[in-house]
Amino acid sequence: MVIQQILLSRMDVFCYMIGDEATKTCALIDPAFDARRILSEVRSAGLTVTHVINTHGHSDHSAGNAAMIEATNARLHIHHLEAKSISGLANSAFSRVMGGKGSPAPDVLLKDKDLIDIGETQLTVIHTPGHTPGGICLYTPGHVFTGDTLFVGAVGRTDFSGGSMAQLLESIHTKLYTLPEETRVWPGHDYGETPYSTIGHEKRTNLFTR
Repeated sequence: MVIQQILLSRMDVFCYMIGDEATKTCALIDPAFDARRILSEVRSAGLTVTHVINTHGHSDHSAGNAAMIEATNARLHIHHLEAKSISGLANSAFSRVMGGKGSPAPDVLLKDKDLIDIGETQLTVIHTPGHTPGGICLYTPGHVFTGDTLFVGAVGRTDFSGGSMAQLLESIHTKLYTLPEETRVWPGHDYGETPYSTIGHEKRTNLFTR
């Protein structure tokens, strides 16, 4: 498995390329802004994009969906509770303000514990509401991609519509902090001192989750 963390130009957003070496296919998690750069990284890796996956529907994580799908014919995956908002007028307007486009409607609606196969690489969907009702994290042994649920030393905002701090902390404690402590945490934004962490480190040091 190939993991590439791509720091995008606005709002310190991370996009992730998850590549399967056996089939030379890959998924893009949360493409936004910098569409040309993301596609250049994919070409440099010699991979073909088959999946676009959003951890949630906010525009800073989905403004690049349209460009990626137009360029690759990949299928768009998102939790079913985010499906209506991601293709709504508010999302489209904010995406355009940030230099992207409104997202197309999703092809695949996800739920908790779904499995996403990228060639011979498999991601497990973990539903982690709190930042948004349909927020998800994506787990493969040794790695978890946490979107705006868990950052390095912080957690996602809960003051947007549909947010809940109580729900977010429950998601973190019951669904993320139960993963093996050596699991690497790949966050949705570069808000920490380092670009990644581990579950064990966050359990011990993250003041927001104590």
